[in-house]
Amino acid sequence: MCNKSIPEISLLLNIPWSAVSGIITKWKQLGTTATQPCKMTEWGQRMLKRTVRRSRQLSAESIAKDLQTLCGLHNNSA
Repeated sequence: MCNKSIPEISLLLNIPWSAVSGIITKWKQLGTTATQPCKMTEWGQRMLKRTVRRSRQLSAESIAKDLQTLCGLHNNSA
């Protein structure tokens, strides 16, 4: 798709131009289009606070495991 504009690529592939733009941006920044592990964003911080608030009896290990699963990370030290 070299030398094509974002709208042209969008029409050729029949996907939204915002998706095309996001993929191109990801490629330029990371050199890959593969899914990356999530970072602790505002959303992640809110999820952590909500989880702790709702389940005060859970251990830190249990909460950490849940967050790793949620973010697609796997702890291989177990």
